[in-house]
Amino acid sequence: MTHDSLRRSILVSLASSVTLLPGVAFAADKVVKIGAALPLTGPLSPEGIRQRNGYQLWADTVNAAGGIKAGGDTYKVEMVYVDYQSNTPRAVQSVERLITQDKVDFLFGPFGSGAVKAASAVTEKYGVPMIAPNAASEQVYDQGFKYLFGVYSPNQSLTEPVAELVAKTQPTIKKLAILARNDLFPTAIADELQKSANSRGIEVVYNEKYAIGTVDFSAALTKMRSTRPDWVFFAGYTNDLILGRKQMAEQGVSGKLLTMAVGAADRNFINAVGPLADGVTTFAWWDVATGYTSRDVFGSASNFGKLYEAKFGEPPEYAGAGSAACGVILQLAMEKVGGVDKAKVRDAIAATDTMTFWGPVKFGPTGQISSLKPPLLQNQGSNPVVIFPPEIKRADLKIGFK
Repeated sequence: MTHDSLRRSILVSLASSVTLLPGVAFAADKVVKIGAALPLTGPLSPEGIRQRNGYQLWADTVNAAGGIKAGGDTYKVEMVYVDYQSNTPRAVQSVERLITQDKVDFLFGPFGSGAVKAASAVTEKYGVPMIAPNAASEQVYDQGFKYLFGVYSPNQSLTEPVAELVAKTQPTIKKLAILARNDLFPTAIADELQKSANSRGIEVVYNEKYAIGTVDFSAALTKMRSTRPDWVFFAGYTNDLILGRKQMAEQGVSGKLLTMAVGAADRNFINAVGPLADGVTTFAWWDVATGYTSRDVFGSASNFGKLYEAKFGEPPEYAGAGSAACGVILQLAMEKVGGVDKAKVRDAIAATDTMTFWGPVKFGPTGQISSLKPPLLQNQGSNPVVIFPPEIKRADLKIGFK
């Protein structure tokens, strides 16, 4: 099958799969169409599927409650998905298709800072608001665009807490080694961790990039091992992390602390590497343990977690939750302006200042969230637990990995 025919076969709207609870009726036959270009196949598919789960759970929950009530109308949510097969140029093409052919009213973001940044030029051109999870790098939001919003806080909001925690509680950790995927977010988060570590007297003894699609890390890991790091940071996506963690064990890379981002708290990673997941610290923008309560369609972080696990058979992590948060924010904006006027909804999103199951939501002048305090997680046994911030921590940082 050719790429084009495969693409055509996967371009689907999942709106028809939305099942309403018995007795739910819409006050009007109005529909709000929301497009999402996602990597549902290819190496980034674990991330894309988690995003789709979050988007769809929000849509199903809203529709089961009777739809979005905006002004005197009620809108059924229709999600339209396009698979861009983990290829960023296709993501851009898919977003344009969603706007010009599928005629969506709004967009939720693709996966990753690189794809979101590329796609945002299209949404800005057409004046279509796009709310993105999974895009934390500030380089995404420094373009002066009005129609782009992101629910992940900047990278330094992740690297500063872990560097501070290490410096304060583990003074014997003096040397850091970094290996990052040559992609926008992984290199950006690696740069921020280097700054955070250096400012606390932790020396970066190794800092290299690996090519997208790398299937053998042995040469890089051999060089890394020779530097005898106390702390290893591996930045990439779920499939990269699975392969990297296994090969670290094979190559004898060990130390006092291993941090991997992103996806190390995800069940795909934990199940794939087994006991090697134990002790891995990872960044997160949300966890059920945050305990936020709200008046949105989910009501609380805890209730979102229960609904997600009931629907998908596993606990949610931040990618699915952040995706659902995009829906919550859009819903609140539609309710505020009483409809789907793109410019008015855009202004309402920009003015958002409220508590949601995701946490406090307020956007800075660039469109990136400015109100979030992300938790730091560590896999202890086979489960991720919160080790920072202190007010919601469930365990102390555990040291040592092989």
